[in-house]
Amino acid sequence: MKMWTIHDKMGFSPGHSVECKNRIEVRDPQDDSLIATVPAVTAEGMQKAVDRAAEGAKIAAETPVHQRISVLYGTADRIASRREEFATLIAREGSKTIREARKEVDRAVETIRISGEEARRIQGETISFDQMPGGENRLGGFYRFPVGLVGAITPFNDPLNLVAHKVGPAVASGNAVIVKPASVTPLSALKLWEVMQEAGLPASVFSVVPGRGTEVGDILVQHRSVRMLSFTGGVDAGREIVRKAGVKKVSMELGSNCPAIVLDDADLSSAVESCISGAFWAAGQNCLKVQRIYIEDSCYPDFLEQFVFCAQQYRVGNKLSEETDMGPLITRREAERVDRWVKEAIKEGATLCCGGKLDGAYYTPTVLTDVPEGSRLEREEVFGPVVCLYPVRDAEEAVQRANRTDFGLQAGVFTRDLDKAFNLVQRLDVGGVMVNDSSDYRIDAMPFGGVKQSGLGREGVRFAIGEMTETKVVCFRLGS
Repeated sequence: MKMWTIHDKMGFSPGHSVECKNRIEVRDPQDDSLIATVPAVTAEGMQKAVDRAAEGAKIAAETPVHQRISVLYGTADRIASRREEFATLIAREGSKTIREARKEVDRAVETIRISGEEARRIQGETISFDQMPGGENRLGGFYRFPVGLVGAITPFNDPLNLVAHKVGPAVASGNAVIVKPASVTPLSALKLWEVMQEAGLPASVFSVVPGRGTEVGDILVQHRSVRMLSFTGGVDAGREIVRKAGVKKVSMELGSNCPAIVLDDADLSSAVESCISGAFWAAGQNCLKVQRIYIEDSCYPDFLEQFVFCAQQYRVGNKLSEETDMGPLITRREAERVDRWVKEAIKEGATLCCGGKLDGAYYTPTVLTDVPEGSRLEREEVFGPVVCLYPVRDAEEAVQRANRTDFGLQAGVFTRDLDKAFNLVQRLDVGGVMVNDSSDYRIDAMPFGGVKQSGLGREGVRFAIGEMTETKVVCFRLGS
């Protein structure tokens, strides 16, 4: 297997290096083989990186829009030309199969290109100051300016595209950005850094700082030079960030426990196909994954039979094989946690329809029924290849049960009836409703985020740019 070489200075400005005696080993979760080692940056190293990036923020703000566009388009072109290299890197360091990884590369290209397009559309508006008495001789409006330095903390499950969703909008809007990638999957972020340097991005504008969160996270979160934090990860970590951040902008995507609702007039085969993909894509390690499915009584037996059959056909194995549908979880420890949750649910009265088998970091696609109310699998985010099916009397019961969690990212609804669809769209407490698709559908241009404990703010390039900029009002008092 190829061994990736990561230069110790990667992610830092030329001419500056940070002493890193310790290293982070990046291992393939499939067989625990060593892929690469990267520097384990210390708190002191993160402090130096922030200081340099604060200077980079001045450069970024002064960079003309046409240059930002050129860098972003150039980056997208370079990623596209190295599609297989990026895909193999994503598959090796994470959980995705090679087919899933190629799709992530394609999405990252789209995210960066959209960022280039949106850079030219950051606009303001005029204000009619004469709407108030005394404002007759005033003329002006508002425009948007960059916040300065954005701190981004990214997870392991989309190691390239979720980084692109933070870096692309930051660069487009004239900010500097520091990315602290997940320690288990830092290589894709570092490769993106390398490509953006080739495309002409000033070195201090974008930094990747690999390190352990307990060592470097507080520096990034609390530093006064960091004017905005963009975080994707777990709820507990999100709460800690909010508590420590102080007065600065914060945008968070904190996961979910996504429901799907299947009504009796739905196309069952299409609903099954969508929900199977939504439940088991990337081994279920996806904030949009389908975790709970509520099916009307009359079609429940047929749906259950088809769903279990398809889950049993899902091919688990070598990530780099074109025939594989699902690879391992990110670590053996995570697979063991998922197994504990499933066994706990079974002990509480749930029925195991298929799956439930642990083999190292692999966990087979698992379908449960009769999961009792209040079970951890019903309340919390499993982040693994497990899905719970429930029969319901009608749409009313389905929506009530779907809303019965502290999360609210996205939901899927399957019906041919527009009236029923619109009713559920209005009543589901989520940030997005996908009609005749599972919750696991997203394009990179749409606003993306949730309600309740699923997060704060919205991603999606144009909407992230809104989060990463401030509004400045300008008013001229004219001569009488």
